Amino acid sequence: MKKLIIFLILILATSAFADELFPEKGWKDKPNPIASPDALPGGEISVYLAQYPKSLNYYLDLSTQSAQIFGSIYETLLTMNPITLEYEPGLAEGWSISGNKRIFIFFIDKKAQWSDGRPITAHDVKWTYDAVMDPKNLTGTHKVDMERFNPPIVIDKYTIRFEAKDVHWKNLGAVGGFYILCKHAFEGKDFNKINFEFPVVSGPYKIGEINEGVFVKLERREDWWGINDKRSKGTGNFQTIKFKFFAERENAFEAFKKGEIDLYPVYTSRLWINETKGEKFLENWIVKQKIYNQKPGGFQGFAMNMRKPPFDDVRVRKAMAFLLDRRKMNSTLMYSQYFLHRSYYEDLYSKQNPCPNQLIEMDIKKAQTLLSETGWIVDPKTGFLEKDGKKLSFRFLTRAASSEKFLSIYAEDLKDVGIELIIDKKDWAAWARDMDEFNYQMTWAAWGSSVFKDPEGMWSSKEAIRKGGNNITGFKNSKVDELIEKQKSIFDIKKRNAIYREIDQIIYNAFPYVLLWNINYTRLLYWNKFGTPDTVLSKYSDESSAYGYWWLDEDSVADLHDAMKTKAPLPPKEPSIYFDDIFENSDNSRLKAQIQP
Repeated sequence: MKKLIIFLILILATSAFADELFPEKGWKDKPNPIASPDALPGGEISVYLAQYPKSLNYYLDLSTQSAQIFGSIYETLLTMNPITLEYEPGLAEGWSISGNKRIFIFFIDKKAQWSDGRPITAHDVKWTYDAVMDPKNLTGTHKVDMERFNPPIVIDKYTIRFEAKDVHWKNLGAVGGFYILCKHAFEGKDFNKINFEFPVVSGPYKIGEINEGVFVKLERREDWWGINDKRSKGTGNFQTIKFKFFAERENAFEAFKKGEIDLYPVYTSRLWINETKGEKFLENWIVKQKIYNQKPGGFQGFAMNMRKPPFDDVRVRKAMAFLLDRRKMNSTLMYSQYFLHRSYYEDLYSKQNPCPNQLIEMDIKKAQTLLSETGWIVDPKTGFLEKDGKKLSFRFLTRAASSEKFLSIYAEDLKDVGIELIIDKKDWAAWARDMDEFNYQMTWAAWGSSVFKDPEGMWSSKEAIRKGGNNITGFKNSKVDELIEKQKSIFDIKKRNAIYREIDQIIYNAFPYVLLWNINYTRLLYWNKFGTPDTVLSKYSDESSAYGYWWLDEDSVADLHDAMKTKAPLPPKEPSIYFDDIFENSDNSRLKAQIQP
């Protein structure tokens, strides 16, 4: 009786305060605006995914590798339209938001099933939330979003209620966007040991064969509960996605040229410029394309651990930036393919909002002045900078041999002013463990971005002590904390972006990273045997969108086979693809029509 009374109170509260009900009236299942109607299921694609992850559980290993795999086998309550970025049904067929924007109720689609045939319920949602928030579980940065909510309440088997402690523009995305795990499959197990075995899944793929350290196969599920939806057509086409792992990109590239990998995104300019010649490229057996879309720009740099000397002093950190010759590296090692960073949010600046941050150039005198101000003086006997009887020396934690040519140049320039850089190379798992424990001094870190920025996880002071989080430098700033709090209740993205630009300038002047460089397009190489959407990739995504939208084209497979056998050329494809031009082209009215109400 008591449970019934509580249930009625919840329903009445929801009815009284419900201001918005979604999906809005008129929403209907319709084709994905990126997917091609020509796509056919079947076949295999083999792709490269860096080093073997320490876990395939995305909640325990926040990496690109685990994200790609985990996101194919588990689903979220809501999905997002790839063009409009509006929320659409996922595991939840509908949801309501209270007038005060703090209560969110999700109505789970009764068709949604686990791979063992049992229904997906509100109990699964609550169990997943509780697992993420359990203090003993190493779910790190995932707690940042979820701790803004009180524990969810199961209203009934298919209805769950979340209440936020405060209003935040990101709240709907947080509770609608976390992957739901199967309670009856994992309950009672040590969550921190759920790494590679996922016997019950909900998504379009399941894990097939695993060769530890070498590859992981995903197999398409013919019994996926959403496979017959209109919006699923033309997506998830490959019967098998084979993720191959290589410690070094160079080795992966060699495997690609041999045909052991089908798709290779190029992150090394030397390969793009010098190694894409010869018969396979000249005869168009391998396609070489630049894809210009609206993928948000991240940043990369040498992260410095501000929690301990010598990088607890901003003057030392700034000196490290003045001692990096980015222009020389860009011209001699990367064929001037990159632009140099002067922001942590490059894509928030434009002609209308120009970036005020100074572009840091190598300046040995400025660096020496800063270092002398902090008490580092050259010992004429050793040639090294010393302070309190200790020389200025630090270890650079790295996980890739490809970084060593850059570090060698940096080390020589540092040595010229009396600083010792020691390269400490480890594999991905060991590197990740050291990062989780803040056991490093300097490392190379590259970060992606989102259309909807959220600085809290990386730049909030309280995140500086969270192990396994994104604030790896230990950055703390009271003004940034104030601005982070201010933006939480702002739903206008333009106003939030103005705040992020202010945050960016504060961070920039604190020098938590020695910023590096970036490019504003995706460089793709792939064997000419696939069908692709007209735009090749999605609007806001990188090469990973190929896994969901491409398909193995049997005619192209045969043409490639014959061409290689007879040494004949294949018709060339466009070397550069501009998403906006293609999508807005009148000949592509099919694409545009699919996003109209």
